Amino acid sequence: MASSLAAKKEITIRLCGPRGFCAGVDRAIQIVVLALKEYGAPVYVRHEIVHNRYVVEGLEAKGAIFVEELDEIPEEHRKQPVVFSAHGVPKSVPADAESRNLFYLDATCPLVSKVHKQAMRHQRMGRHVVLIGHAGHPEVIGTMGQLPEGAVSLVETIEDADNYVPQDPDNLGFVTQTTLSVDDTAGVIKRLHERFPNLTAPAADSICYATTNRQEAVKQAAPGCDLFLIVGAPNSSNSKRLVEVALRSGARHAVLVQRASEIDWDTLGDIATVGLSAGASAPEVIVNEIIEAFRARYDTSVELADTVEETENFLVNRELRHVPLTVEDMVWVNGRE
Repeated sequence: MASSLAAKKEITIRLCGPRGFCAGVDRAIQIVVLALKEYGAPVYVRHEIVHNRYVVEGLEAKGAIFVEELDEIPEEHRKQPVVFSAHGVPKSVPADAESRNLFYLDATCPLVSKVHKQAMRHQRMGRHVVLIGHAGHPEVIGTMGQLPEGAVSLVETIEDADNYVPQDPDNLGFVTQTTLSVDDTAGVIKRLHERFPNLTAPAADSICYATTNRQEAVKQAAPGCDLFLIVGAPNSSNSKRLVEVALRSGARHAVLVQRASEIDWDTLGDIATVGLSAGASAPEVIVNEIIEAFRARYDTSVELADTVEETENFLVNRELRHVPLTVEDMVWVNGRE
């Protein structure tokens, strides 16, 4: 715990906006909540619906059951819906669901689906697809799984771009994971274009608006911050990128935390300005929890560091649009108590 002297110290929290849930995450959580209301528990979810334990545990408490693969769904529950996560899935997954006569609801973010379509368009045009992303990430697995094996090559870094040797250098098209660092990705694309001048870009930017907006807000707030806290899970790509952006943009120290309990108060040292943001799958309730934890230890003022207002809204699956959301449901879905 901080000393009594530290508890009286004045600090300023620069609270970034936009932060937290994006429209794709909001839609995915709504789909699970609405499915529970419409079909009753249990509702199965393949993989984490979004990368956040608070959200996952909250949905489990409501009756959702998370599985890694479809064969974990018991025979007696085959009529219950299974939801595919916001990160997207390979084409083999819905095909597997159909072969098992499972009723599934696809919660893939529409912006991830757009990347899938961009990759498929490249292939239809006779191009080999270069996917810029992180190996093993569910979104990358899902995107690569839209095309036949061997049709997509994964490039993670500028070094990978230097070492990449395609069969036909003049027929390449690229797409990117939606949650990458904007600056890092620009460097990889630049190197690929230098090596392969005929490389074709997707019809629209693959990095999603929410990733770009959250990185820009952190970039503007970071200069002069003694500490920058990013609320997010360790397996959340967009949250980890925010930590990197904060450090590159001038924050003296930046840390990824899932809850206020993870903050090591004894090692914070002499801080005066703290930046605070949240990844696209982190609920606002945890942001508020962290602000209150600082208020318990410091004389804390909150300074809003807003950049743009997000108004995007994605419709849920047609099968669920008639199901009403109560005020209580909306409070929970939006990540705010």
